[in-house]
Amino acid sequence: MTGYLGSERAGVGGRGSPNKVPLVAAVPLTADVHPLNVKISPVAGFSTEAVKKWALARLVPGANVLSDGLVCFSAVIDVQCAHSYIVVGKRKPREMPQFRWVNTVLANLKTLIKGAHKSFKFGKYAGLYLVARRYRFNHRFDLANLVTDAIVDAVRSGPRPERVIRRRAEIHA
Repeated sequence: MTGYLGSERAGVGGRGSPNKVPLVAAVPLTADVHPLNVKISPVAGFSTEAVKKWALARLVPGANVLSDGLVCFSAVIDVQCAHSYIVVGKRKPREMPQFRWVNTVLANLKTLIKGAHKSFKFGKYAGLYLVARRYRFNHRFDLANLVTDAIVDAVRSGPRPERVIRRRAEIHA
């Protein structure tokens, strides 16, 4: 599923708006249709090449990908994933049960940003923010160990100079 982080500015809006960061999100489901984890990150745009690079980094070959019919998602076939789609048309994806979990994840993300992070610099920190949200979502069943796991993962990753932490978020162009 595709989406944007950012808000409308007076006189500037729609797809490609400079104050919005395009992102791709995927939520793998169990056999009984419960979310396992989330894979979400910013992309350079909704082009076939950008989605292909995203899929190479985040999808397992052989995965079954269901999309909303946006043409760029045909790129998942190039990384050996099966692709089926449902053309949304005039319907809203949130009204479709097939997209329930990915829409829930995106809605919760946007609600959090509107509340606690309303001064968020989307263009600069989107990637880092999405990594943090993804980590929290993917560890949601073991909240008792969330902090301990985060500390262990931070120690394993080694020291990072401030310039690396504050660098512009990497967008898979």
